[in-house]
Amino acid sequence: RMRSAMKSTMVEAALRRNRLTLAFLLVVLPLACWIWIIIMARDMYGSMTGASAWMMTSHWDVPRLVLLWAMWAAMMAAMMLPSATPFVLLYAGAVRNRAESRSPAATIYALAGGYVLVWAGFSVGATLLQWLLAKLLVLTPMMEPTSPWAAPLLLMIAGLYQLTPLKQACLRSCRSPIGFLGTRWRTGTAGSFRMGVENGVYCVGCCWALMLLLFAGGVMNLWVILTLTAWVAIEKLAPFGRESARVSGAMLLGAAAWMLLKPLMPLLR
Repeated sequence: RMRSAMKSTMVEAALRRNRLTLAFLLVVLPLACWIWIIIMARDMYGSMTGASAWMMTSHWDVPRLVLLWAMWAAMMAAMMLPSATPFVLLYAGAVRNRAESRSPAATIYALAGGYVLVWAGFSVGATLLQWLLAKLLVLTPMMEPTSPWAAPLLLMIAGLYQLTPLKQACLRSCRSPIGFLGTRWRTGTAGSFRMGVENGVYCVGCCWALMLLLFAGGVMNLWVILTLTAWVAIEKLAPFGRESARVSGAMLLGAAAWMLLKPLMPLLR
């Protein structure tokens, strides 16, 4: 109860003192990213002559790879910033009365910037993986798997990782922003940026395998994107989030096994 009351007080103070900063980071920025992703997804599954026309290529030159990275970076910001809201709000509330924080807005931007930078780095890896899969003809120009083995393999990787101690360790840190801030607090803008980076690393450690499901279901499939966003939010914010990770791991393994066995069922009759 004491920790809950402390969280409530810190969040209320943050909302009073830094409304514009928090509104931009937690509402405007994710919303802008969502709008871009939705426009691209609708075009990809529509006329493919608008915002996503540049994806329809067999030759991934540097400009297209940069655009692909920007797409992944925007998608990660749209998906992950909402679940980082408690972390940012608690930091904003904690920093308000500290003597070393002469510019709370700058330190809040630094914290969020470090977090987003880590996911932008993850997006580099996702871009290179997509480029490689497209080159190997494992992904279609629609960014969907061509091989019947690709999707179950990705589900199996994600499911197994959901059950590992590393997943639980990273999830435990993501689920306790007040504990993270209490043990890793650093002063100044540079310190805030470093805390954002460290929290982002834990977040990537928690969620990277789930992001592989984008390749399994279609990178620009809005239903997959929305489902994963909700999934991540449940794991990080819901009271039963830790248990849901194990349950989802078992479900993913079950789905992978079903997808692998389904083509063999006629032979077993």
